[in-house]
Amino acid sequence: MTDLQTRLEAAQRIARDAASVAMAHFRQPLDVTAKSDDSPVTIADQATERAIRSALGTAFPGETIFGEEFGQSGSHEDMWIVDPIDGTRSFITGLPLFGMLLGYVSGDGPQVGVINMPALNELYAGARGLGATLNGQRVSVSGCTSLSEARLFLNEADKMAVETPDIFARLVTAGGLRRLGADCYPHALVASGHADAVVDYGLQPYDYLPVAAVVEAAGGVMTDWQGNTLTLQSDGRTLTAATPDLHAELLELVHT
Repeated sequence: MTDLQTRLEAAQRIARDAASVAMAHFRQPLDVTAKSDDSPVTIADQATERAIRSALGTAFPGETIFGEEFGQSGSHEDMWIVDPIDGTRSFITGLPLFGMLLGYVSGDGPQVGVINMPALNELYAGARGLGATLNGQRVSVSGCTSLSEARLFLNEADKMAVETPDIFARLVTAGGLRRLGADCYPHALVASGHADAVVDYGLQPYDYLPVAAVVEAAGGVMTDWQGNTLTLQSDGRTLTAATPDLHAELLELVHT
């Protein structure tokens, strides 16, 4: 069994190397097509995932990989999770807040995670029991315990407003400071102590599992809306919080 330190170091190296593939297409003319769920995909998404898969295959031959663009190769429950461009809508509109997610999960949950922000030159990484870093420097969550004082991000707020209007109405007046956001970066800001909480909605496993590993390594809490550990089977609604007390308030808010 390869140790987590080895996996963490490899994941950071692979994500850094793959950043050049994505950045070669950023703010360049792109053909955009729609997938079956109407989400956009570009050659940049596909080329970046191919680069990551190739590097993983070299570093960890035969291990299972589950990616957004090309699905699952292998059948083992311990697997690498890949989202080559988390925030394709940001990418195709020139917004530098798209990320690259790479993680390793086992039957015991998220183990290793990388949130790479290529256009910002920020790479967040963490592993269970090993702490979290930003560009190699240790980071940690804030000590915020009260929702009334929290810097709160609402991700995918347009979806929540339509599909869960009562919950959205409560969330949009919660917190000491609120921002509407999307994708992985708000979670990275919680991991590094700049924000305190994120309520997210409509995610896929490759969106939340690598992120959860980073948040938890930084000392935070990330679960589904029922308070359960995130798995491949989670329903895509997540709560990220700096502290257990803050997380408990968020849980209560979405269930009131």
